[in-house]
Amino acid sequence: MSGKTRFAPSPTGYLHEGHLLSALYVWAAAEAFGLKIHLRIEDHDQSRARPEYIKSIYEDLEWFGFEYDSDSIQSKRNPVYEEALARLDNAGLVYPCFCSRKQLEAENPKSDTGEIVYSGKCRKVNTSMDTLVPSALRCDEQPHNLRVIIPDKVIKWHDMRLGDFDENPKLQCGDFPIRDRDMQWTYQFAVCVDDIDEGITHIVRGEDIRSSTARQIALMQLLGRETPPAYLHHSLIVDATGKKLSKRERAHSLRQDRDAGLSKETLLGRVCFKANLQPENTPLSLAEAISLAKQVL
Repeated sequence: MSGKTRFAPSPTGYLHEGHLLSALYVWAAAEAFGLKIHLRIEDHDQSRARPEYIKSIYEDLEWFGFEYDSDSIQSKRNPVYEEALARLDNAGLVYPCFCSRKQLEAENPKSDTGEIVYSGKCRKVNTSMDTLVPSALRCDEQPHNLRVIIPDKVIKWHDMRLGDFDENPKLQCGDFPIRDRDMQWTYQFAVCVDDIDEGITHIVRGEDIRSSTARQIALMQLLGRETPPAYLHHSLIVDATGKKLSKRERAHSLRQDRDAGLSKETLLGRVCFKANLQPENTPLSLAEAISLAKQVL
């Protein structure tokens, strides 16, 4: 095995069918490309993460039979994030932002996807063309988040399923936060630091996160990783209204199905049917489900 991929659920609720489908694609990619598998618990959002959800992730994966080579929990990796932040700060690439959510919505344009494109208002206040940004880590004003200065350039990247993309993060979102007002690491920052530090070579995830890719590649370049991972964004399971399954929307959990007595074969078959990996809703073993997912990689 010459590479590594990862399965990275957030413990803000119990796993649902969308997570199971994503796991199938991750394990399918590992088989297809000869990769090790790393389980990452992404509990950077400590306001929503719960110990019982972390415990359930391990239990559910074991129940289905998913095996992995290593694991980590983001909340135990603060020294790694602090070191990465210090490197960006020493390079003059981080600045404090005091804009409230209300200000951000009122003062900044939105992209075609409805995402706020930050104008760099607080960067312009904190720096000039001839000086580096004063150390954001010494800023004692509250509340504020920390933003990273993203270069104005096109990022070219390839998706193994969706093809080639040319995207400019400066136009997609502008300088984005890497630590929030509650001193929590943001998803964008933590995932980039982790993917570098943990040696992730292949990223397999849902296509709902595809728009984050260019900005993550840009941030990884600032952190010293010039060659980005290989990417594959898989299709999603959606509800009757066309929305993706979400813990915020109280999606039905796999734990509820287990407690109701459904077998893992039944759940695997149902997920593969909903994802159009098989024509009928028939039970499948884990090996059979992974094999179906591998056919569409």
